[in-house]
Amino acid sequence: GALAVSLVALTCVPHAMAQENQIDAIKKRGKLQVGFGSFVPWAMRDKQGQWVGFEIDVATKLAKDMGVQVELTPTAFDGIIPALIASKFDVIIGGMSITPARLEQIDFTEPYSNSGQGVAASKQLASKLKWPEGYNSADVTFTCRRGAAPCKLIEEKWPKATIRQFDDDAIAFQEVINGNAHATVSSEPKPTFFTLKNPDRLFKPTADNITTSVEGFGVRKGNPATLAYFNDW
Repeated sequence: GALAVSLVALTCVPHAMAQENQIDAIKKRGKLQVGFGSFVPWAMRDKQGQWVGFEIDVATKLAKDMGVQVELTPTAFDGIIPALIASKFDVIIGGMSITPARLEQIDFTEPYSNSGQGVAASKQLASKLKWPEGYNSADVTFTCRRGAAPCKLIEEKWPKATIRQFDDDAIAFQEVINGNAHATVSSEPKPTFFTLKNPDRLFKPTADNITTSVEGFGVRKGNPATLAYFNDW
């Protein structure tokens, strides 16, 4: 029926034509559109309201080397993959860890950085808990940033614990500082920063990273030329 006809029509379009080389399109446009989530200290606003940080430096340098301007599109982290798929921007450069679940939706370049997750815990609520097994209890509440890797990690490592998710990492930390949650998991060096800033409220139950991961640029599937270009860069 109609479905069969449309499928045949789709397969007849050569892939290269269908996708017009994305790199050429970016150069023609004169702008590389980059999606990212605010992520201290990788992507954050300075006192003038300008975006600064490692990820911003990478995106800016890539655009410069391509001979185009950079257009930064800050996006909520839990909506960033759908936004890339919907062509809201060309690439995600935002400290995004390469995971099997994400690889089902988008393609990643070779890794350009690596990181790890750390923990900050409440002195008031968690100082007597044995690390790590004492945290695996229905009485223990973790906070994390919605859509980011730590939420899954907490589920896997402490399945009995309660998890409260927030749109913003700072709020997830604030809940622990305020004594409303036992611990939070986030990318280092954030747990260290917050603990140093709030030594009377927070402590680190372990100095080790609980996980290590590698980050890549996120690109829409079906763009081998774009991936190759970014990997060469």
